[in-house]
Amino acid sequence: MDYVKISVTTTPVREWYSDLLASEMGSIGFESFVENEKGFEAYIQEPQFDEAKLAELFAAQPEDVQIDWEKELIKDQNWNEEWEKNYFKPLVIAGSCLVRAPFHTDYPRCTYEIVIEPNMAFGTGNHETTSMMLEALLKEDITGKIVLDMGCGTGILGILASMKGAAKVTAIDIDEWPVKGTLENAALNGVMNIEVEQGDASLLGNKKYDIILANIHKNVLIEDLPVYSNILNPKGKLFMSGFYTEDLEAISSKASSVGLNSLGHHEKNKWVMAAFQI
Repeated sequence: MDYVKISVTTTPVREWYSDLLASEMGSIGFESFVENEKGFEAYIQEPQFDEAKLAELFAAQPEDVQIDWEKELIKDQNWNEEWEKNYFKPLVIAGSCLVRAPFHTDYPRCTYEIVIEPNMAFGTGNHETTSMMLEALLKEDITGKIVLDMGCGTGILGILASMKGAAKVTAIDIDEWPVKGTLENAALNGVMNIEVEQGDASLLGNKKYDIILANIHKNVLIEDLPVYSNILNPKGKLFMSGFYTEDLEAISSKASSVGLNSLGHHEKNKWVMAAFQI
């Protein structure tokens, strides 16, 4: 089957916006996405491609975001081989967590091994925010903990939490395709204690958690911080990413105002992961 590749460049570059735009493209038939430094690439089977629908979708985007795109026809080929060669390579986080695709055959052995289907490429651990969140989880004692993964994407964070001994994981995302992807990837990894829901922080109510993982856009994090503070158990911890160095002050100020104490932060290429405790 021939595919159409759409290379999308967004200005300014924002991971959360690429996620949102990819989700909208998924609703018109695009099935695979690969993030890069300038935006992402999206793939759709050639017979399913409707250029008019794509142009309409792009035209409906916010005026403060510039979208440039190019179209390329990709002839029929071995797609597993293409993904492995050009896009999704086995990745080792902090020397102990391997992230790979089902088709990979040559990879190192690690304490934790997470298999992610490449058709859900956002959240493979390659982006700085995801890798920092994984690194934080690897350092944390998760045994017996109740964990919340907000903005779960591929489910990679919740899957690692389960592998590290979490008693229960709740994964929530506002879009349909991450919910489906998390369910698929959880099954692929034999993880049975993840409950996946579609929605936002309004789903949380008065439920309580020991650990909250939130890798989302800055504005959503700030808006939801009072909710996170309310649902954390005593001594519970919140790990957040998805924002830049210049956003840290606003995030930290809001966290302090709702009773959360800073446990420090880490930075990679101007992206930040910050930890707080109730």
